[in-house]
Order: sequence, then structure tokens, then C-alpha cells
Amino acid sequence: MAETKTAAYICKGCEIGTRLDAAALVKTATKSGKMNLVREHDFLCSAEGVAMIRNDIENEGVTHAALCACSRRAKTEAFNFPTIAMSRGNLREGVIWIRPDTEEARETTQEMAEDYVRMACAEVKAMTVPPGNQKTGSVKTLLVVGGGMSGMTSALESSKAGYKVVLVEKSGALGGWAAKLHKRVPTREPFKAPEDNGVADMAARIEADSNIKVYLNATIAKTDGAPGRFKVEIAIESGAIAQEDIGAIIQATGFTLYDANKLPEFAYGKTPNVVDQAGLEALAREAAAAGKPICRPSDGQPVKSVVFVQCAGQRDTTGKHLQYCSGFCCNTSIKQATYFKDSNPDIDTVVLFTDLRTPGNGEDFYRSAQNRGVVFSKGVVSQVVPNGNTCTVKFKDLILNEDTEAQADLVVLATGMVPVSGVNIDAPVAAPVEAEAAVEGEAPKDIVATIAPESILNLTYRQGPDMPQFKHGFTDSHFICFPYETRRTGIYTAGPVRRPMDIMQAQEDATGAAMKAIQAMENAGLGKAAHPRAGDLSFPTVRLEGCTQCKRCTVECPFGAIDEDEKRFPLFNESRCRRCGTCMGACPVRVISFENYSVNTVGAQIKAVDVPDEFSEKPRILILACENDAYPALDMAGMNRHDYDPYVRVIPVRCLGSVNTIWITDALNGGYDGVMLMGCKHGEDYQCHFVKGSELGRYRLSKVGDTLKGMNLETDRVKDIEVAITDMATLPQKINEYAALIKSFPPSPFKGF
Repeated sequence: MAETKTAAYICKGCEIGTRLDAAALVKTATKSGKMNLVREHDFLCSAEGVAMIRNDIENEGVTHAALCACSRRAKTEAFNFPTIAMSRGNLREGVIWIRPDTEEARETTQEMAEDYVRMACAEVKAMTVPPGNQKTGSVKTLLVVGGGMSGMTSALESSKAGYKVVLVEKSGALGGWAAKLHKRVPTREPFKAPEDNGVADMAARIEADSNIKVYLNATIAKTDGAPGRFKVEIAIESGAIAQEDIGAIIQATGFTLYDANKLPEFAYGKTPNVVDQAGLEALAREAAAAGKPICRPSDGQPVKSVVFVQCAGQRDTTGKHLQYCSGFCCNTSIKQATYFKDSNPDIDTVVLFTDLRTPGNGEDFYRSAQNRGVVFSKGVVSQVVPNGNTCTVKFKDLILNEDTEAQADLVVLATGMVPVSGVNIDAPVAAPVEAEAAVEGEAPKDIVATIAPESILNLTYRQGPDMPQFKHGFTDSHFICFPYETRRTGIYTAGPVRRPMDIMQAQEDATGAAMKAIQAMENAGLGKAAHPRAGDLSFPTVRLEGCTQCKRCTVECPFGAIDEDEKRFPLFNESRCRRCGTCMGACPVRVISFENYSVNTVGAQIKAVDVPDEFSEKPRILILACENDAYPALDMAGMNRHDYDPYVRVIPVRCLGSVNTIWITDALNGGYDGVMLMGCKHGEDYQCHFVKGSELGRYRLSKVGDTLKGMNLETDRVKDIEVAITDMATLPQKINEYAALIKSFPPSPFKGF
């Protein structure tokens, strides 16, 4: 093992050298930081500065380097030294850019800078170089589950990129819902007429593609393993099981239409003349095949009048039906209205809507339908009453604010989409109902007989056989930053299983998911993390002799990356790990760590700060800031020259979920006057890049108050705030308000201990 040699580099560029005493910083790194080698440079990120560091690595044997310059988020390409351990001291965004350039401020600004130098030196000495995950998987074959437009697009795009694909479709043909369409909504200018559904062409391209293997009438029987080394068993029509080695997975299982039988007020099922949008597509296909106009199902006579009811069971505020807008329905009704007008301009065609939404084509398609004579009326339908071969549609006209009605040969309900996501692993398990009791109506009233959804992926994960879902059944993902990502590393979702969307959006979605899956396969082969810490070679390790088998790490891991071995110790699946550190924060005995991020790396920084005594009137406030939102917001506050209190010291953490409460205890015991924690928003509309990290972290931190009371400290000395990356203008004000509160308290009684 090579001998450890530490080095610190002080940059004087970007006004650092004119605002700070660089010689004093060199002295700090040498004496307080105890670094073996300390250098300063006018522009450390320049070619000459980078060459100096490389020379020290190659010829001076430097193994650990503290770069005291700009934020760790800046100049990452220039400061890329993968063979050594490296820390960053933020002197630019974190010091000179958030302090006024005045003589009065010079002393506290210099003190901040010297503390950040000490912290960078302390951090890097507690780090080791990650060797990389040795349990890598090198399989570069992509599994696509679902052969609709989303699945076919993912398969074709992945093949074009040079990757092998296994495509599994449960039915006997490719195409999904799109194959059932008479026509699709136009996708290009001038957006005037429906287009061919395009399924036959895509299916032919897949059949001719040697990179794509297709299983029809097949389902996934078992999915085991991790990115780059999944083992998938496929149940095929013959009853046999086919096995495939897979690198990454895309679930593109699509949707089903909301059950119109749940809308009895619209007479669905009471008369064949009320259909949903899929039912009308079937009528249109039959009519086209027979060379006839669309006919009334009840008596086979041509339709003379038709009413489209938008938002049927959608955007519902009562909680009985779908609460969301499905996105595609308005364009679909416009398309279907043109079926009638193109067949016979005299057919009375009315679309009743509350809001008309036409994504992808502006209002061009809508205007085209208007020009054909389609009537669009703003109204809310209350009831559909069958009258022999016709129907009476009762609705409130929202323009005239009056109740009225319309007669129609045919009524079409826009019922919206329900994702086919598989088993909701977070749903409470319902008590089973005996078949005879359910049939005879003898089941207890508090037990509901339901048909459980079938698993799609049949994962062997301890958390459950499918992916976590949102409350509406769509697969869980960070829709802002990582829209295709799920909480199972290397498994992505695309199309309507992820969120409501039309065909064009689904194809774009499927292309993005394919690119992310390819990235995951490549990273897995290199032993690197996927996202958001893409490229990180570290992974968690546990000191088993100190483990109490409390299972907090296995339960709290948001990504199913921790199992248990035969002795019930935690067993890490490094390829699934996102490197969030939630397991580290959960561990009560602090035996879990990463090579470049651990209880010690943060603890060393906390202890490296020079805490003045109680007579100096210079408090010290620790800020633990999430690196994904809060720390970038602080950087941007500096870039915009927003001042904040000079007595704070900021340490970035991977996620609020990685915060171990020992850091708070150590800081308070060490004389810090306050601790401020900054994490992402959590809850249903969370912004946490690690999904559950901030929520889990805040749950742990909710118990810190008892610790403070036991130390006879004010409970307000520890504060937790939610920070979005866009809060760069308001965050400094929040820091200053908190600092003012801390200054109103007596100095910490632990100073000097």
C-alpha cells in the first residue's frame, strides 16, 4: 500500500488573492491542517495550475489533495484526479462572494476562509480512494417489458445505438393500444388530419432487426440480480421458461382505460349507444373495413348525431374517480369527431368540455375540426338518459350558465387512462375472502373482495415484486430531475405507466428511457453509480463486528440495495446503490461508511473549525446542506453576491437522509452555538433526489429536541428547513434570521471544553 502524502493547494484567482491573505491560508494549511505539501497558485484551474497538481501526484507521490479554490460543483473537469483522494475548500462562492468587500468585514471573511481550509484538509485526510465495485456486471442487453408504442420505440432506439434488446409482450402481437386505433392524432404540420397509427411499420422494423429478440404471449416470471447482471426468467406460451442475462430494464406496460361501468350516471352498459373512446375506435375500424359509415350499435343505422363527453370520471374532486387529467383525451375526441365529419359533414358532432387541452399541436388540430363543423361547447354533463335508439345528454352550459340537454345517436365518454403498474407494494394487504362467501354475498362488510393485480416484473427484492407507486398508481420517479428513473436502480419506466401522455409524448419518453438504461448498463460495467451521483466509484461497507443487526439500514434504503445474509447482517448490493448515504445516517452505531464520505469525513470537518471562546462574541453555526438543492442554492446566492452571516460554516452532505445525529451532538458538544439543516422538500410532491432521504432524515431529526433538553440547550438551536435549488435569493435571508436568533441566546456553555 502506497504511503499517504497530503497536499493543499491555495488558489488566488477570481479575486481570492486580493480579498484574502493567501500567505495566512498557506500557514493555516501547513500548521493547523498539517499537510505535507502546501502550494499556492494564481489560477489553480489553469493549464499550468492543473499541471502543477498532476506533477505533484506523479513525482511527489501526493495521494490526498485539498483544493482550496471554488465550489466543489465548479471546475470538475479541470480538477479531475481519479487516482487520489480529493476535497474542496470553497473560498470563492462560499466566502468572498457572500461577504461585502469592506475593511470592517475583512477579519471575519479571513476567518471563514481559514476555517474552510482547515475543513478541506481534515476531510481529505479522513478519505480513501474508492477502489470501485468489484461485483460489476458487464451484460449490455436491454430488457423491454411491453410491446406497445413505448416499448417498441425503446427497443428500436436502443438497437440503433448498437445494443441488444429482449422485448417481452404478453399478447400475441405488438402494438398495444395503438394497434387498436383507426387513426392517430397528427404529429406534424399542418395538424389537420389524423394519421395512420404506424404500428405495422414499427412491428416490421422490429421483426427485421437482428438486435431485437421478441417474446410474444410471454410474461416475466422472475427478475433477480442488479444492473449489468440481472437474471430474468420469461414464461413463454408453451409453458417453458426462457432465461436471459440482462443489463438494464425498461417497463413500458402502458395503461388501460378507466372503467366506464363506474359511471352509471352516463348510462354506460345500459345502452350500446354509449361507448368509451376505445369502443369508438373499434366502431371506426369496423366501418372502414366494411366501407360503411360509423353506425349506431343498437340498430346498425348510420350515426346522425354524436356527443363527446370530456373528463368522464377524470379531474374528479370527490375522490371517487380519477383526480388527474389524462392529457390525451381532448385530442382523441377531436380526432374521433373528424371521423364523422370526414364521412358526412352533415353529422351533428358536439364536444362538451370544461377545459380543452391539445398538447403537441397547439390549437391547429382544434381549429381544423372547427372548420369541419365540429361544435365545441363548454359544459359539464350530469346525466345520459337512454331513449330507445337515442340518448338524451343533460348538461350545464358553462357559458350561458343554464341547464340544457342534447339528443344524440351515439355518446362517447373520454374516460382517461389508468397505468398498468403491477402490484402496489406499499398498499395494505387485504384480508382474503372465501370464494363461496364472496359469490353468495356473505363476506363481512369490513372485508372487500378484490382481484389483486398481477406482478409485472416479479422482482426478488425484499421490498416487493414491483416498483413503488405514486398514490394514483403511476410508478414513482423524481419527475423533475430523473423522470424515467424508478426506485429500483437500472430499472426505468416509459410511457403512460409513468404519467398520463399521448403517443407522441410516449415515444419521446421511451427514447429518453432507453438512453438512461444504456447509461446505467455502461456505468454498471465500470462499477460506477448511476444517478444522481453518476460516476461515483464509492460504495457502502459495514464493520460487521460492531453491527447490532437492528435492520434500520435494510428497511430505510430507498432503493432496495441492502439485503441480509444468512447471519442476518446487512448485505450490500453495490450495483443497486445510489450512494445517498441513507444507510449511514440510519446506523445508530456508525459502522457503515463510504470511502469518500463517512461519519469521520464530516465529523473531522466539524472538529476542524476554530470555535472562539464565549467572550469573543463570535458564535459558530454549522450548516449541513444537501448537495443536490441547498448547496447549489448557496453557490448561486454567492454568484449573485447575496451576503449572509460570516459565522456560519457550511458542510455539504449527500442527502439529509445521510445525516447521522452524532454530527449534531458533536457540534454542540464542541461549542457550536447552533446547527442548521437544509434538505429537499419531502412528501407526495417531493423534490429529494434520493426520493425518501429527506423524509427519513427529518424523521430522525424530529427526536433531536430530547437531546437538546438533556444538554440544557434551547431547542431552537437546531433548525431544519426545506430548500429548493431556486431559493438562492431567499436562502441568505433565512440564514441571517436564524443567525440573529442564535445571537439572541447566551453563548454555548460547551465552548472551551
